[in-house]
Amino acid sequence: MDLLNTLVDKGLRRELPTRDEALAVLATSDDDVLDVVAAAGKVRRHWFGRRVKLNYLVNLKSGLCPEDCSYCSQRLGSKADILKYTWLKPDQASQAAAAGLAGGAKRVCLVASGRGPTDRDVDRVSDTIKAIKDRHENVEVCACLGLLSDGQAERLREAGADAYNHNLNTSEGTYGDITTTHTYADRVETVQKAHAAGLSACSGLIAGMGESDEDLVDVVYSLRELDPDSVPVNFLIPFEGTPLAKEWNLTPQRCLRILAMVRFVCPDVEVRIAGGREVHLRTMQPLALNLANSIFLGDYLTSEGQAGKADLEMIADAGFEVEGAGEVTLPEHRVTAGAGCGAHAEAGCGSHTDAGCGSHEGGGVCGSVQAQAKEEQPSEARTDLVAVRRRGAGTDLAPNA
Repeated sequence: MDLLNTLVDKGLRRELPTRDEALAVLATSDDDVLDVVAAAGKVRRHWFGRRVKLNYLVNLKSGLCPEDCSYCSQRLGSKADILKYTWLKPDQASQAAAAGLAGGAKRVCLVASGRGPTDRDVDRVSDTIKAIKDRHENVEVCACLGLLSDGQAERLREAGADAYNHNLNTSEGTYGDITTTHTYADRVETVQKAHAAGLSACSGLIAGMGESDEDLVDVVYSLRELDPDSVPVNFLIPFEGTPLAKEWNLTPQRCLRILAMVRFVCPDVEVRIAGGREVHLRTMQPLALNLANSIFLGDYLTSEGQAGKADLEMIADAGFEVEGAGEVTLPEHRVTAGAGCGAHAEAGCGSHTDAGCGSHEGGGVCGSVQAQAKEEQPSEARTDLVAVRRRGAGTDLAPNA
């Protein structure tokens, strides 16, 4: 397929695909999905080999959020029966993190619900970062606390944070349909503040909220322009009790095409399969490792994930290996440049005029994008796969790691 050969060549050169090429990936048929995976897999292996980075979420403060993000079980007005608790103490958070690190995770993602942290909240998280790093000196710590005020990113960096997550989630054009209590521009500004403070920026998307192919391409191109080091790809978990509970728009093949498109647009960035992989990829999860080089281990913020032991077995059985604590995730040129998706003039980027650490609570081209969207058969609702987290942080039960 000429399209895929072109995209592989561009990915190996860090050259930005055209929008039409990115849309064409999403419009390929299910018959061609293995060819798409194989092509994007060449780009993934070129930059990341067969390593899979493991990340572990610790939900520092769950529920009771004043924001109205439609996808989130912690949102204002949510009737989802999730765990609700206030801030974990530093030693509690450190204990929770230790379980994930024992399972092979090299990054701990500290997440708290809310619009954004107060200065006192930054102090709390700073104490938690110190508690974790006192026990695990080489661990990477990513904070995800919402919208940042001036100076807060710098304080987190001084406290030992390595990264900051704040997802764009969807395209600028449709953002107002998903959230009304803050804006797309607010999210962009927070990612920029993290960058400016010297934190590794982490920002991604949620697929499956009823968006179009054009929306998906828009948000991924915006992410490339923002230049994050890691791009988490979430697939909507349709929680009962949230406005998007009936949005079951994804098939495993659709999820694979989305991941392949992200890999082609951001070839040398850490692409992470985040929330919803068990719900929507299901038995196709091992194939997705050929596209993404990073996953979350065990449970998510408010939902249960696949057993941590099963994650490790899946990685080994698929012929991949867990990335070691002493290995550097990003390619050398990105480490030395301190930059994100390869979005530089020499990489052929050009310009584009267009909530929890990556985990919320998705031959030739077969016809046009519009025609393909009409033909797409949504996945049957698998509410049996949406399990509310009842263990780990905020409970007396052992975590899944």
